[in-house]
Amino acid sequence: MINITIGDNTYQVEKGTTLEAIAKQYGSPENGEEIVLAYRNGHLCELFKTVDEDATISFLTTADKIGNATYRRSVILMMMKAFRDVAKKTGTTGRIRVLFSLSRGFYCEYKNPNMTVTDEVLKDVEARMHEMVKEDIKIEKKTYPSYDLIDRFERQGRIDKVKLFKYRRASNTNAYILDGFEDYYYGFMVPSTGYLKYFELHRFEEGFVLQLPDRSNPAAIPEFKPQKKLYSVLKQSDDWGVMLGMDTVGGLNDAIAEGQISDLMLVQEALQEKNIAKIAEQIKKDGKKFVLIAGPSSSGKTSFSHRLSIQLKTMGLNPHPIALDNYFVDRQFTPRDEFGNYDFECIEAVDIKQFNEDMVNLLNGETVKMPTFDFIEGKREYKGNTLTMTDNDVLVIEGIHGLNPKTSEMLPDNSKFKIYISALTQLNVDEHNRIRTTDGRLIRRIVRDARTRGHSAQKTISMWDSVRRGEEQYIFPYQEEADAMFNSALIYELSVIKPYVEPLLFAIPRDSDEYQEAKRLLKFLDYFLGVSSENIPNNSILREFVGGSCFPV
Repeated sequence: MINITIGDNTYQVEKGTTLEAIAKQYGSPENGEEIVLAYRNGHLCELFKTVDEDATISFLTTADKIGNATYRRSVILMMMKAFRDVAKKTGTTGRIRVLFSLSRGFYCEYKNPNMTVTDEVLKDVEARMHEMVKEDIKIEKKTYPSYDLIDRFERQGRIDKVKLFKYRRASNTNAYILDGFEDYYYGFMVPSTGYLKYFELHRFEEGFVLQLPDRSNPAAIPEFKPQKKLYSVLKQSDDWGVMLGMDTVGGLNDAIAEGQISDLMLVQEALQEKNIAKIAEQIKKDGKKFVLIAGPSSSGKTSFSHRLSIQLKTMGLNPHPIALDNYFVDRQFTPRDEFGNYDFECIEAVDIKQFNEDMVNLLNGETVKMPTFDFIEGKREYKGNTLTMTDNDVLVIEGIHGLNPKTSEMLPDNSKFKIYISALTQLNVDEHNRIRTTDGRLIRRIVRDARTRGHSAQKTISMWDSVRRGEEQYIFPYQEEADAMFNSALIYELSVIKPYVEPLLFAIPRDSDEYQEAKRLLKFLDYFLGVSSENIPNNSILREFVGGSCFPV
């Protein structure tokens, strides 16, 4: 017998007991949560692992970030197997691509010349998934020499994985097996299909959405809300990557290894400039006076606003950049969150009344004193800057609350043009392992915060959950109200940013709360070949993060 400590309690269990058995006996999840992972003496482990010596154990549930990601990843594996089983009835096989996040789930496409994804097919797949939940099939983990796994996937025609492992340095690679179906996944899995009770499939556009619970309510499926504008910009980016053969990391690495990266940078930057010009043309055509730009953290809003202003100038307009941050209330009046910290993300942190009054006065042709916010002193100041609007003047207003109707409630709707911007990653690890948009933005922010604010990667990661909560509450609910959406992600950017962020992540102490997230990001970045930033144009959005921008960012 050995001793295990869980919280304040110590128990005796037989040596070799699995973490799953310990979780079932001593775990106490609430509100429909399911224990899916465990820390064993500070090391994150899957539940099939055993305890062979005295240990301190804590559990992670589907309400935790890592636990929720594990659940979602495991459902994808089960869905792959279910599609395979349903397709077998027609004597065919197909290919699924898990493309991007949409409506709290994943938008996927199924390629099978002999089987169209209809509502009836999705119903059959969903029924098979529920059968597997009841059967509680074990999810096995097997370690192969990397070259052996490459051969196995090549024989199966799974070229996306062959390309991925071609650049993998590790000698061995893990694969997961579910009832004879073998696949590779970036991250841990639950022990069996019995854990995967909650999911829905919805047909949408050219494919379908796998709808899954989120952390806030892990035992319920959120309502499916078609996000057609977001889908359109994401699908456009994916189609572009497929056209170039760079929709996965393996394809990007091929381009780098073959010396094509400089051309790729120029083409990607040209595509972004073309999209910015289209937005500027629409603003000019519609005769808008107020351009409101909003998006989540590290989307490149500042660089985008400057590039848009340049395009507006080419059309004879006179743009004026305005930062909503200059309308922050004085620090003493800033609301605090539930932890007692200043809540700079909430709309009450901005003097909406004064902003609206100033904008209305400008629209009426009056001269307005424009504020500047001193972030060190925490006070709004007036330093003699004034603004008067003429017929050719356009205000380019940037801030996280730009799309919130309250922000511009006193302005006539026909005077406003709303733009949603985000770094919507169009690249995936392979066809079944997507790159989270939030990961790309977090990596951007770590590099920028270290360069411009002197923040460590540990500090930036520690604040990220708070930033994300603000985005969920104040930004994402309004994204479909935008007149235009702009994707600021660059297909090559993670290869460029890799050399900047890796030393910052390695500096995070092993005993810190942020270590596991740093370890996960480092493992993720290991898929990419690194490249130099020297050929990036100085007006690139990526320059806002790695430095060298020609704009005041």
